[in-house]
Order: sequence, then structure tokens, then C-alpha cells
Amino acid sequence: MLLPDLRKAVLEANLELVRKGLVLYTFGNASAISRKKSLVVIKPSGVPYDKLKLADLVITDLNGKIVEGKLRPSSDLPTHLILYKSFSSIGGISHTHSEYATAWAQARRPIPCLGTTHADYFHGPVPVTQEMTDAEIASKYEENTGHAIARAFAGLDYSAIPAALVANHGAFAWGDDPATAAHHAVILESVARMAFITLGINQQATAIGRFLHDQHYLRKHGKAAYYGQPKEKK
Repeated sequence: MLLPDLRKAVLEANLELVRKGLVLYTFGNASAISRKKSLVVIKPSGVPYDKLKLADLVITDLNGKIVEGKLRPSSDLPTHLILYKSFSSIGGISHTHSEYATAWAQARRPIPCLGTTHADYFHGPVPVTQEMTDAEIASKYEENTGHAIARAFAGLDYSAIPAALVANHGAFAWGDDPATAAHHAVILESVARMAFITLGINQQATAIGRFLHDQHYLRKHGKAAYYGQPKEKK
């Protein structure tokens, strides 16, 4: 069996999306990439999570050719592949139709940073893609979804804002590995919900100030980050 450790990580990431209530039935998927081998591990299409096993996961190359696995890979595989090619430092991707993040996607509105919880994880608003044209949908729809996300990050740092909303569709999140991608999907849903509630309480609520935004993001992710415990030297 190829890439056993990466398989385990991908299976766990998929199950984490279910445990955190981000996935109904077979909606959503998670994947990971081995940059060294240029191979991707992804959930198979339409397989219920409660029946998902390590052996069910599908391994493909970066062109989508199946290298190992008897099942059909997720229909979103082409989107994942475009993101891995476009965002060269990411190691895992998660895709969900979680309720609040998807509501923002359906409204075709970016999620504004209204407070420090958002600022801790996303160094700016979470962007939403432009609506896809009929031609893009008719031809290589899932691949063009990946291109739409990549275009939404023109001028943005995908590592500092590790998620995007696809207009009228749902959410994608990513990270250094599949566990981090799933974690970011969970946080994305939380901040989407809080932003919805905040604007319901006060429709005139405005984005957090840049200084406070930077303070919260950089204390966790900056060069002089001091949140949490120092990492042990290997």
C-alpha cells in the first residue's frame, strides 16, 4: 500500500470534518499531497464516512491518473489538483458545504474580519470567487473551480488566509497537512457563524482595526510569535 502514513492522515482529516459537524452524508472531502512523490491521496467519491477505510482512499498523480485504488476519486479531485499546483507550499486541502460558510458563499460575499477570533487565523477577509461563466461550468467545471479560487488570491497570501469561498458552492480550506486543512475548515465555519450573528445584531458593524488584526494574527503566526509553547528542537 502506497503512502500509508499519508493515507492515515487523510482518513483522519475526513473523519474530523464529520466529527465537527461540517459534513452531511457524503458532502465534502479532504486530501493530502506528497510533494516528494508528486502524488495525491483523496477520499473516494460518494463513499459514506461511516464505511470509509484506509484501503478505500485513492492515490493519483498530479494529472489525475489513478496510481493506486479501486474506487473512483472524489469528483472534486481536479479542484484539489489545481490548488496544489497553484499554492506550492500547502500539504492538505479540505472541502465542505458547512452551513454558515456556504451561506456566505451563496450570498457571494467575503467573510469580513469583525473580531479577534477571525484575526487569529485569517490575516484578512476570507475571499469569495467570482461567479463562473456558463462556458467554465460546461467545460472542466471542477478544474475551473480551482482556477477561480487561484484567481481570487491574486495579490493575496494564500498561506495567511488559508481558505476561500466558491460562489454559490461551498468552502475550501488548506494547510501544511490534512489535519491543519481540516482545522482551518472548522475555524472557518465558526467565524462565518459569528460574522453572521454579529451583522444580525448590528448591520453597521465594521471590520476590526488593522493594528488589532495584525496583533492577533502575528502573535500566533509572525516571526516573533509568542502564542502557545515553544516547539522542541529536534
